[in-house]
Amino acid sequence: MSSYDQSALSRRAFGGAVGAGAAAAVGLPAVAEARERPFRAARRPGGKRPNILFVLGDDLGWADLSSYGSPHIKTPNLDRLARQGVRFTDAYSGSATCSPTRFSLYTGRFPGRTKGGLAEPIADKSVGLDPTHPTLASLLRDAGYATALIGKWHCGYLPDYSPTRSGWDEFFGNFGGALEYYSKLGLGGEYDLYEGDAEYKDLRYYTRILTERASEYVLRDHGDQPWLLNLNFTTPHWPWIADGDTEESAEIVRRIKAGEKGALWHQDGGSVEKYTEMVQDLDRSVGEVLKALKKSGQERDTLVFFASDNGGERFSYNWPLSGNKASLQEGGIRVPTIVRWPARLDGGQVSHEPVFTPDWTATLLEIGGARPNPAYELDGTSLAPYLLKGEELTERELFWRVRGERALRRGEWKYYRGKGGKDQLFNLAADQREQADRAPGEPKLLAELKAAWERTNAGLLPYPAA
Repeated sequence: MSSYDQSALSRRAFGGAVGAGAAAAVGLPAVAEARERPFRAARRPGGKRPNILFVLGDDLGWADLSSYGSPHIKTPNLDRLARQGVRFTDAYSGSATCSPTRFSLYTGRFPGRTKGGLAEPIADKSVGLDPTHPTLASLLRDAGYATALIGKWHCGYLPDYSPTRSGWDEFFGNFGGALEYYSKLGLGGEYDLYEGDAEYKDLRYYTRILTERASEYVLRDHGDQPWLLNLNFTTPHWPWIADGDTEESAEIVRRIKAGEKGALWHQDGGSVEKYTEMVQDLDRSVGEVLKALKKSGQERDTLVFFASDNGGERFSYNWPLSGNKASLQEGGIRVPTIVRWPARLDGGQVSHEPVFTPDWTATLLEIGGARPNPAYELDGTSLAPYLLKGEELTERELFWRVRGERALRRGEWKYYRGKGGKDQLFNLAADQREQADRAPGEPKLLAELKAAWERTNAGLLPYPAA
């Protein structure tokens, strides 16, 4: 157990001491935590390999779920998922924006290992995920899994890049980083809804379409073949359009067709209330897919994973974390993360172990009986021994790099350098808001973590000139 787990003022103890109202005010989900217990592996014997339903929200903040402390957003379906599984408090995305995190999930490696992963995020057709690179999907497919990706890809555009070129048997979704929810127009005004590599016309609200498609997939008769479904919602990513906002949709489409650059960013739109509506719609949508899974009879033998691809945007509720999407402060990379697998994991549990996206790639490969390609060494650590056998996680280093920022976490300590160029050191057990710079009093530790960051960075590709 890490020193963070053993801290005198744990989240659970604090939540119980101050009561539900005060706990919510500082981002502590007292109601959820009152029902949780520290994670302990069930150590049940293994059975058949699980199906894997891997769900990503898009730009969802760390505390945007009521089970993570939001005082105004209600997410009963995801809260129920957390009660039925394991909720992670110190889980991180592989990077601070969409494309690099997806690269880290699909490859199990730091985004900087590949040229496409250097784009933060991908914005044109010049780069993407090399089809020859092994992926979570291709390795599981080789091990006997059916594979599908429904929703946002954002790892390169046609004709050179596509999920069906990188290990997924089926693809239905959008290639780019964002689209208008009704018209399906992307950042450049292009139509961006595809089935496989062919355009697919459907002008209904996008989240409804993805939910329907995912439900159909899990209800399909797969025989005895296990399956991997990557379900990548665009919700609650901008533009800030909820189901039924057809007038706002039409106005954005008009501006896009008039040639207004950046119209899709919707910088003059949205509100906390609209964002709340979108997150609650995401929750309902995940709930519908989970109902379909239960109806299919596969619930017990399906590992369900839910997280965000990076930290929240401008309407997110990130308290008490600092920073947002695109930053390597906690608010840019710490994300809500829930895992449920009834056959092997007990519910009602919480884990404070620091984990990040590449760990889940390694974990799912091991659980699915797939061997990583030795020519493409993984940067993540499989959590299967921890989750299934109760083996202690050894202290290790989680690494991040984006243009102008760097970060590394070891245990409860985090080394961080922002765009101002100052090396800082934070003790996250005592200061998860990253306000008390401990660098002056811990020069040796600062030097150690800085050197560790630079050793890892030396093995990555350099950024191209801006």
